Amino acid sequence: MALRKFRPLTPTQRFRTVASFDDITRQGPEKGLTQHLPKKGGRANTGHTSAWLRGGGHKRLYRVIDFKRDKRGVPAKVAHIEYDPNRSARIALLHYADGEKRYILAPQLLKVGDTVLSGNDAEPRPGNAMELGFVPLGTFIYNVELVPGKGGQLSRSAGTFCQLMAKEGDYAALRLPSGEMRRVPLRSWCTIGQVGNEDHQNIVIGKAGKSRWMGRRPNVRGVAMNPVDHPMGGGEGKSSGGRHPCSPWGQLAKGKKTRTAKLSDRLILRRRKAKS
Repeated sequence: MALRKFRPLTPTQRFRTVASFDDITRQGPEKGLTQHLPKKGGRANTGHTSAWLRGGGHKRLYRVIDFKRDKRGVPAKVAHIEYDPNRSARIALLHYADGEKRYILAPQLLKVGDTVLSGNDAEPRPGNAMELGFVPLGTFIYNVELVPGKGGQLSRSAGTFCQLMAKEGDYAALRLPSGEMRRVPLRSWCTIGQVGNEDHQNIVIGKAGKSRWMGRRPNVRGVAMNPVDHPMGGGEGKSSGGRHPCSPWGQLAKGKKTRTAKLSDRLILRRRKAKS
């Protein structure tokens, strides 16, 4: 995928880039694989704002993605590569030999007309799915399950991949996109390859209006507020806050460890950040 630039007719267009969409082969989604997606504005079911700076944005339809790849032993042909407004990756529409249709995350090098298969006897080619125990060492994989049968949770965004580094006992050692080394059960399923649309990280939004199209609202600095609204607000002139950066409720924003102890911590071989 390439990026498209604009002629600098306005200041916002000088650095703005968008995807070229050369890899898209179909404009609309498969109607039977879509669901209504109501807007929540970052609020939980109690009405409390649990995710800040959310609201507005373009209307979307949710595409039902097959993260489990549990249709085993049935070959499927790639009918289309489509755009998904709910994620950074592209999705591929599969037509199975028995007539069923499903969406999967489209890896690099997967083209219309290719055949993919889910099963432990499948070849380690992009788009094929199998258990970690049957994947050759060093292979790039994505859409990896943390719990066997739950569906892929690791490495699902554009351009990401995990690498299978070792197998020992009932676990495989993976190097995650963050650099973390982690053990995952060998019975977990994964998909071979690297997620497509790798140039997504190079897109420059370019203007505030596009952020609003994406449902992102403006972010006001705490030091620009009044003391009643933020702990860092107030002061004579332009102050720097007078304390370590924090949230409106006093939670330290930079450097404070917020992760609680979990049972899965024992599966982490090397963290993405070295412990101080």
